[in-house]
Amino acid sequence: MTASPSALPVVELWCRDVISCLQATFGSVLRHAGHDPLDVLGLHWEFRHKPGDVRSEEFYYPCATPGDLAASLAPHHPVSSAWHQADELDRPLDALADELSRGRLVIAAVDNFHLPFRPAFGDVHAAHLLVVYGIDEHNVHVSDAMPPDFAGPIPVADFLRSWSSANPTDVQDAFFSDSRIDRRYLTVDVGAEFPTLDRALLAKALDHSLELFHGPSHGDRTGLAGLGEFLDEVLKAAETADSATVRDVYPFGWGMQAQSGLHGELLRTWGLREDVPAVREAGRLVETVAHKWTGLRVCAAHGHPEPEAAAKELARHANALRQAYESAVDGLAEARSAL
Repeated sequence: MTASPSALPVVELWCRDVISCLQATFGSVLRHAGHDPLDVLGLHWEFRHKPGDVRSEEFYYPCATPGDLAASLAPHHPVSSAWHQADELDRPLDALADELSRGRLVIAAVDNFHLPFRPAFGDVHAAHLLVVYGIDEHNVHVSDAMPPDFAGPIPVADFLRSWSSANPTDVQDAFFSDSRIDRRYLTVDVGAEFPTLDRALLAKALDHSLELFHGPSHGDRTGLAGLGEFLDEVLKAAETADSATVRDVYPFGWGMQAQSGLHGELLRTWGLREDVPAVREAGRLVETVAHKWTGLRVCAAHGHPEPEAAAKELARHANALRQAYESAVDGLAEARSAL
């Protein structure tokens, strides 16, 4: 077990309106390591869809680096992560305690149904992430920046129920239930040498994004071509009553929306601070992409039980999203020219 509660680290909460628990937990880990989460998580922008890969978890993300969420979220920084599963049923917390003893925070997958501080407690099953920063004889100390934010102890028994949950199918949440938790957790390695967010690094990141957006789509659906393939598939699914494909828009789109929101904020604030209007305006355009995801995701969420009836509205939101991406990519090119 870890040290007494008085010796526990202070874990700062970090959140933004458009992000999920995935970015929030990684943000807390990065801040704990002394880095600005926005500089790290907001630097990269792309569109990526892996057909058949979407899972019913709030933290689903289509990884460019297989199995490594951190490297996929922040490819321009020395960060990496790995999934693990604690399999010692008699002392499952030992795996987490061992990580904490090395001074590393742990990100644990949990089921909201069993967490006393979540609004879904005792009501709705849903796969979620939170940060574990301490364990003592009676409590597990957790940090959750997603509203309503919470940091503090919860009874060991509650944590174990949440962390070990089967997360069964729940009619109240068609998007994040039906995905076993099974004592999964993430370890995150944060390198010692972090690059400074200057013009050179921003230019490098924009070059990478522009290459991805203008490149061909093969395997993973990437760039503007991949976006078109994805949206065409969704609209065809609606017209042919393919409810499952329409439903997947909601969990899949959250990762793309979150990344767009963070990248847009980074460009807008950096461009304002450094007095580079083209970068500031590119940020505004990328933030527009994030907001257009809301319309498509919410329409798909409400429309998937009867997708044919939602087809017209889905097409409207899909076209708006497509246009927003095209404008934002043009803005990105102008921003790159200004650096």
